[in-house]
Amino acid sequence: MPTAEAPYRRIANDIAAKIKSGELKPGDKLPSSRELAEEYGVHMNTAYRAMSLLHDRELITGQPGRGTYVAERPGQ
Repeated sequence: MPTAEAPYRRIANDIAAKIKSGELKPGDKLPSSRELAEEYGVHMNTAYRAMSLLHDRELITGQPGRGTYVAERPGQ
């Protein structure tokens, strides 16, 4: 029996798909963890975990005091 995808993975995969499709471009600012939590109807820690996963995949980069942005793609 298949298990449901973890909410943080669903959010991370959704954002990753938007980055790969070009809907979100390098340098675009992403919503805060709080905003993502509200948008996806999850706890803020779940949204934070999704952002952490995207950071580990090197798809996003954080700028202290400024926010989180789509990372530049290698070779661009």
